[in-house]
Amino acid sequence: MAAISQIQLLHTPSDLAETGRAKLSDSLNVLVSDLFALYVKTKNYHWHMNGRHFRDYHLLLDEQADQIFAIIDPTAERVRKLGFPTVHSIGEIGRKQRVKDNDDVYETPKDMLVDLLNENRSLTHHMRETHQIADDLNDVATASLLEVYIDEAERRAWFLFETTRDVN
Repeated sequence: MAAISQIQLLHTPSDLAETGRAKLSDSLNVLVSDLFALYVKTKNYHWHMNGRHFRDYHLLLDEQADQIFAIIDPTAERVRKLGFPTVHSIGEIGRKQRVKDNDDVYETPKDMLVDLLNENRSLTHHMRETHQIADDLNDVATASLLEVYIDEAERRAWFLFETTRDVN
């Protein structure tokens, strides 16, 4: 019997095209990395929020972080269902993520919220790109997951936009 590669041991059979599944899995793994990075960034800002609207912003970011964290596992498991390995480590996440880290000691509350607004908008864009790959593959399961996640990201962006708007 020929030696089986480690990737083959993880391979899950599917009726979807192999090449398309590989491309979709790669895109989903980048999204998993983005989600982990956005989760940590959102929690960072949650922990470091300050000012007169502290409680409202603190609770908003905690709620948003929980929502982001909740979609990481189903996204990673979708990669496995497609027959491919998902991210393995913080190092791999760091290499794949498009979310920009922020190690600044101090940010104003508005700067934090605007940064998260932009990151959620960017995430929405990347999820739409991944959705297109799923559509091209006729992978309705991945597409339907992404549709819900896109809606959630748009809602997060909407809330962040409204909190940063200067209203009289």
